[in-house]
Amino acid sequence: MATLELRNVNKSYGKGLPDTLKNIELEINDGEFLILVGPSGCGKSTLMNCIAGLESISGGSILVDEADISGMSPKDRDIAMVFQSYALYPTMSVRDNIAFGLKIRKMNAAAIDEEVARVAKLLQIEHLLKRKPGQLSGGQQQRVAMGRALARRPKIYLFDEPLSNLDAKLRVEMRTEMKLMHQRLKTTTVYVTHDQIEAMTLGDKVAVMKDGIIQQFGTPKQIYNDPANRFVASFIGSPPMNFIPVRVKRQADCLQAVLESGQSRCELPLALSDAGLEDRELILGIRPEQIVLASNELTHLPTLRAEVQVVEPTGPDTLVFVNINNTKVCCRLAPDSAPDSGQNLTLQFDSSKVLLFDANTGERLRALRVPQECVA
Repeated sequence: MATLELRNVNKSYGKGLPDTLKNIELEINDGEFLILVGPSGCGKSTLMNCIAGLESISGGSILVDEADISGMSPKDRDIAMVFQSYALYPTMSVRDNIAFGLKIRKMNAAAIDEEVARVAKLLQIEHLLKRKPGQLSGGQQQRVAMGRALARRPKIYLFDEPLSNLDAKLRVEMRTEMKLMHQRLKTTTVYVTHDQIEAMTLGDKVAVMKDGIIQQFGTPKQIYNDPANRFVASFIGSPPMNFIPVRVKRQADCLQAVLESGQSRCELPLALSDAGLEDRELILGIRPEQIVLASNELTHLPTLRAEVQVVEPTGPDTLVFVNINNTKVCCRLAPDSAPDSGQNLTLQFDSSKVLLFDANTGERLRALRVPQECVA
């Protein structure tokens, strides 16, 4: 396949208008699966269109295998794209849709037949080759659109929210199929989605975007466990991270965040140096699975009593909502330990996983030479 590098890419639609893309820097290796994820309007589809050549960039450069393709027309970039709408030719059969790009490239008939058969077998659509797109389900149309892209054997594949038109069950099934296909083919792929579950499950690398800016670029694990700012922390994760307003106080050489629920109160040790944080209002971030029921095995963790407001069983686990510091907080508990609404629980917090954010800017506050006893 190919490497892909974006160097300081900018996109503007005219003077006086804000830049749609701002100083985009990305690099993916041969065979990697890159996810561009973010809310609607963040610029991810525009960035994909720029890579494909469907839109020109206003500054910077796009390189494939270290060659600058920024000024090339789409047909010369050796890139295949699968659109959200699939963009199949309604009057052509499935076979002819897959073969269309090969005929344009003047491949001989025997080679076309061989390539169509290969792709149809790979996607398990051999029995659909004589049908028209109107006779296919959404999932089948999606496979045909993928097949048309795969048949070209380009250097890079681009997918623009290809699963968004499918129902929930089929979307999960096709997500698995796409992951298996990528593992088999090792194709260099860029995939646009607003679905953070797709981002976490499909990508080797993830770029989280907001307002035309890449907020963070890394592996799914890095972005989930070590988010750069509050936006990334809130966007990645389901259910999302809890954000609790706290005031920081000092106890000996340690900083602590005060948590209160009703008449109960606890001091949560923080992995931060002073850095002017004492008596400052901050936002504490903690994921639902990092708040657990108190147990004899976790006596070192701080505890807080809280009344259950809402219980939401999901099957494999149960989401329990309590009120802490006048904020609704979600806890993810095992279904066999699920309480009833109105019941009081003793909760424990894994302070080693707690994150802190600036209340005004949303930027992450990180550890600086913290005494070991403060986070033990």
